[in-house]
Amino acid sequence: MAERDSVIIYSGGLDSTTLLYEEQQRIALAVTFDYGSNHAAREIACARHHCSLLGIGHVVIELGFMSRYFSSSLLSGAEAIPDGSYDDSNMHSTVVPFRNGIMLSIACGLAESRGVTRVLIANHGGDHAIYPDCRPAFVEAMDGAMQAGTYEGVRLAAPYTNLTKADLVRRGAALGIDYGRTYSCYRGGEHHCGTCGTCTERKEAFREAGIPDPTIYNS
Repeated sequence: MAERDSVIIYSGGLDSTTLLYEEQQRIALAVTFDYGSNHAAREIACARHHCSLLGIGHVVIELGFMSRYFSSSLLSGAEAIPDGSYDDSNMHSTVVPFRNGIMLSIACGLAESRGVTRVLIANHGGDHAIYPDCRPAFVEAMDGAMQAGTYEGVRLAAPYTNLTKADLVRRGAALGIDYGRTYSCYRGGEHHCGTCGTCTERKEAFREAGIPDPTIYNS
């Protein structure tokens, strides 16, 4: 069995669930951050389900200050989320400023505290245009900062940076992941709305991958 040398930032969404399953033998701890997003409760429930299924330790860390002080439609209620495609012009309002930087800093501290040397994050190529803290330059810079700021040289691993969401669906399907127990919708309803940017991207990923989509959509 591989050494458990990693902490994963795990939302309970499709992307990070794929990474959880691919790296399960190396994951010492999964950490989910509750920063007050519209869909936090739905994602956290999914994260707990999969971590329990795989026997991976899981913690939820509250970051309530972000919803109080940061500006983003993702923190402003379901009605603030735009419909339409997953692109920069449509999804810019959903950016939570430096979200990944904040989460990675905490995950890095957790890693060093637990004596592990790798932090995993599941950003993918479709995020680049919209979210600055998902881009290759950010990943490279954060990796350097984590190495420089820790005694053991904790590294950042972001293996999906140049992959598409359809690529992830194919990988997950091959692993037998139940994507019906993952959550993506930025509106946070009982079922995926089917019309917001993340729902549109999710539908397109399954269609492009040629994999049946188990998601329940309202429309």
